[in-house]
Amino acid sequence: MKTIETKMKFENNQKYAQEADAQDPLKSFRSKFHIPQHKGKDCIYFTGNSLGLLPKNTEKAVLQELEDWRKMGVEGHMNAKNPWFYYHNFVSDSLAKIVGAKPTEVVAMNSLTVNLNLMMVSFYQPNGNRKRILVENNPFPSDYYAIEQQIKFHGHDPEECIIELKPGSDEHSLSTTSIIKSIEKYGDEIALVLIGGVNFYTGQFFDLEKITTAAHDAGAFVGFDLAHAIGNVPLALNNWGVDFAVWCTYKYLNSGPGSVGGAFVHERHGNNPELPRMSGWWGNDEESRFEFPKNFEPQTGAAGWQMSNAPVLSLAAHKAALEIFDEAGMQALREKSIQLTAYMEFILKDIWKRSGVSFTVITPKSPEERGCQLSILTGPDGKKIFEKLTAEGVVADWRNPNVIRVAPVPLYNTFEDIYNFGRIIESASN
Repeated sequence: MKTIETKMKFENNQKYAQEADAQDPLKSFRSKFHIPQHKGKDCIYFTGNSLGLLPKNTEKAVLQELEDWRKMGVEGHMNAKNPWFYYHNFVSDSLAKIVGAKPTEVVAMNSLTVNLNLMMVSFYQPNGNRKRILVENNPFPSDYYAIEQQIKFHGHDPEECIIELKPGSDEHSLSTTSIIKSIEKYGDEIALVLIGGVNFYTGQFFDLEKITTAAHDAGAFVGFDLAHAIGNVPLALNNWGVDFAVWCTYKYLNSGPGSVGGAFVHERHGNNPELPRMSGWWGNDEESRFEFPKNFEPQTGAAGWQMSNAPVLSLAAHKAALEIFDEAGMQALREKSIQLTAYMEFILKDIWKRSGVSFTVITPKSPEERGCQLSILTGPDGKKIFEKLTAEGVVADWRNPNVIRVAPVPLYNTFEDIYNFGRIIESASN
């Protein structure tokens, strides 16, 4: 990763925050979203890492598909304004730009854990001594459940086959060096390295390029759960040589609760019809799909992993949200994200220095090792402080046993949001 520096000299006062917002080149994007209200005012919404806000263009996009359904019925598959038969293709270019891929390497389909299971059918191929899966410390529970069951499906014991990396006793994150050393240590025992691109709990952004190289040098496949990474941090999946990745779209991608998931399959695998996979008719070659051939002939690329019809209403919301990303651009979003998150860290440190509160940010300090999210390790009064924040209109996220997660999202959060959050948390901590 390139070293990132924050260029702004921060101040903990409202005038500074308002001036920073006035100079923000992305300031107009906030008006493209519906901001939840608290006592008649915009709340301070810091949970885009759990559910992104509703874009104002989503309703029109979904209503268009409902209108075509009303007017055309089944004929909408070919004659709708956005023909349903091809709908997953309408988001491929946008997704490819966000994850650093070719359009044929990405597909919007299913949901995250379904896609993870489908990818492991193809890329977890235990053979002899090479049957273990290496994961980061404290992966998201759904990932862990899928990994356990895939191992059991192959007749192996998860206790023996899962290598869960652990940070040092006085650390909260994993160094890239320690991850690579573990990959080298277990070398020919590893069938798959499977890591969350950004850890849901700590907010750590892993060095995916170096991890990929190390995994391949060890002879293993490598995949990433990008639920907390996509739309948040810069990605270059094709150039890095990642074998596969999966994600949801309802967090930073703002595509709605339970919205369609997505997957990436590198072109060297997407063009290999012999790779083991679960199959269904929507993954079949589009030219022959309605000829109902007896034998499965997968489409080229990630779309060949589709199994069922595209969920059009969900994809309509997804498509609308991605149009905003096309307009803003990931580079500009990343630049603002770095500044917002650094400002939040500055505000928290300033408050704690003056108040004597001994909380800890467990997200890595280096901007290149984190995205929007900061995870705050609290003391015994942490839950009470969280509840006070909620009562004052701050929408944050509590994770047991004692972590408050806050994620200032560059599309709709402001520097003044962060200043006001600091003022409220200082009051709540006293």
